[in-house]
Amino acid sequence: MRNRSLLAVSAIAVTGALTLTACGSRASSSNGSGGSGSNTTVTIGVDAPLTGSLSALGLGIKNSVDLAVRTANSTKEVPGVTFKIEALDDKKSPQQGQQNATTLVADQNVVGVVGPLNSGVAVGMQKIFNDANLVEISPANTNPQLTQGPDWATGKKVRQFKSYFRTATTDAIQGPFAAQYAYNDLGKKKVFLVDNKLTYGVGLVSTFKGEFTKLGGKVVGEDHVTSGANDFSSTVTAIKSSGADFVYFGGEYPDSGPLTKQLKAAGVNIPLIGGDGMYDPTYIQLAGKAAEGDFATSVGAPVETLDSAKKFIADYKAAGYSDPYAAYGGYSYDSAWAIIEAVKAVVAKNGGKTPSRSDVEAAVQNVNFQGVTGTVSFDEFGDATNKQLTVYGVKGGKWTTVKTGTFSG
Repeated sequence: MRNRSLLAVSAIAVTGALTLTACGSRASSSNGSGGSGSNTTVTIGVDAPLTGSLSALGLGIKNSVDLAVRTANSTKEVPGVTFKIEALDDKKSPQQGQQNATTLVADQNVVGVVGPLNSGVAVGMQKIFNDANLVEISPANTNPQLTQGPDWATGKKVRQFKSYFRTATTDAIQGPFAAQYAYNDLGKKKVFLVDNKLTYGVGLVSTFKGEFTKLGGKVVGEDHVTSGANDFSSTVTAIKSSGADFVYFGGEYPDSGPLTKQLKAAGVNIPLIGGDGMYDPTYIQLAGKAAEGDFATSVGAPVETLDSAKKFIADYKAAGYSDPYAAYGGYSYDSAWAIIEAVKAVVAKNGGKTPSRSDVEAAVQNVNFQGVTGTVSFDEFGDATNKQLTVYGVKGGKWTTVKTGTFSG
């Protein structure tokens, strides 16, 4: 979940590969600059938790977008256009996310936004951006209904917002992928399910449960915890008496770290498995030695293993950021670069004039380039076409790669 450096320009698909489409019936907003693209500054917004318990992930998102902007400017990726970023802290709060969305929409220089981190925050932002034709690309949202609607699990998939995209794959794949690993690879047959009552956690557990029971696994108990709580004793007691041979957790590391620590302290030495919200060194810091033997899935392949990521990693280090690119750095860089590629295509097509938001939104749907994380493109729902996932395990006090693959449904 971390990142690298400046993408090789030669790896970016040529502008001609982008096909612009109509933006639909919504208002066609301009970025407000008008006129020629010469010496034009356009802004890429960022929304993420930059303070608080999830700031380790949020700062990695912000820094990686900043690196993409620096790269585009240094290579003059879009002639006549200088990029800048405007990063806002949503504090992992849906209410703050809505305020940030309104602020970004009001700034007519903003032509695209990277973020947010949390699916629950995204829910309240999507319509605000959509009404303004302001494209939003999340590097981390995984809840399927954000793109495919509330009935996606029944096969009735309907795109919700034309302006919303993501470079991360969804829990429709991540949950089942983890279930197959637990059942087939680890040989675990009895699970206790725990979620933090938030959009991401509830959705992840639901998709895991469906696949695990389909395989023949048994759910021996379920519980819900309050995110940010310190005492998980009642949940630990329920797990201890259930006979479970592992716990599957839906939520992020601020809750799963203390939970596994309290679980092991109570003598329940079974692994805790979670999703990408757990995959961060902070999880191990919070859990201590209790994290040993736990697992987490995360989107994509480990960026450190990808040839496409080598330059990003080197450039990120050279830039001197004080925080790591973390779990979503590569996806954040690629999200920003998708916006840059869209701006590039629009400017080339309109003779150098400043791109409108609606034109950039339409162009993003058709981007296709080799990014930090591999091929970056979007399907008819705005979902990433890259469906890779990786299982990580804690060994020797560090996250180690266990298995990379795709869900075979």
